[in-house]
Amino acid sequence: MSTNIAVIGGTGMNQWPGLDIERRLVVDTPYGPASAPLLEGRIYGTRAIFLARHGEGHKIPPHAINYRANLWALQQAGVQSVIAIAAVGGIAPWFKPGEIAVPADLVDYTWGREHSYSDGRPGSTLQHAEFAEPYAQALRRALIEAAARAATPLAGEGVLAVTQGPRLETVAEIRRCARDGCDMVGMTGMPEAALARELGLDYACLAVSVNWGAGVQGVGDIHAEIAQSIEAGMAKVRAVLAAALPAL
Repeated sequence: MSTNIAVIGGTGMNQWPGLDIERRLVVDTPYGPASAPLLEGRIYGTRAIFLARHGEGHKIPPHAINYRANLWALQQAGVQSVIAIAAVGGIAPWFKPGEIAVPADLVDYTWGREHSYSDGRPGSTLQHAEFAEPYAQALRRALIEAAARAATPLAGEGVLAVTQGPRLETVAEIRRCARDGCDMVGMTGMPEAALARELGLDYACLAVSVNWGAGVQGVGDIHAEIAQSIEAGMAKVRAVLAAALPAL
């Protein structure tokens, strides 16, 4: 039986109930090793692959993740649809810590990352990937409908700002993101989404707000805020996945 669905997890998703691992796949790629072995098995009873974005033990910082190897390995394993779980900071007032959303668009503020397979190396081809809508609409709708079936309200959709990390943003940087129309901020959404597009993979993001962006609600102990809200948000993520995966 083929496995054509993958979940890429980040903060709060390295170990979780409902993940039944049957085998670990180590896939060689032209771009080096993936962050971790692909864990193939069942997620809430549905055959799928899970990839720990930050590696086993959550050790790889956002800017050092081998995004090209990760997406390439998933494609080589037969994956067609990728659900990316992202812990983010809320910028818009409607996206409070502990809430979840399905972003509809993004703004890329990252730099220096290996962001394309069109890198000029021998054998590569120049590809101008169409990226007006960075997320696959059918997969986004599946997540939105699954949230409704799971009686797990979504805070909204919105625009994701992707920053370099691993440091958190300044107050002025969050203000800039807000002026640019961003509703939330994370560190791993790019080039992950663009690489999926280059490979022809359907890709959508399920974002969980784990803190307010700097200055949105004053300046406090952001790490305590993350620790307090992450489990509540990830419980909602798991509920949506349990409803979404069988339908996919």
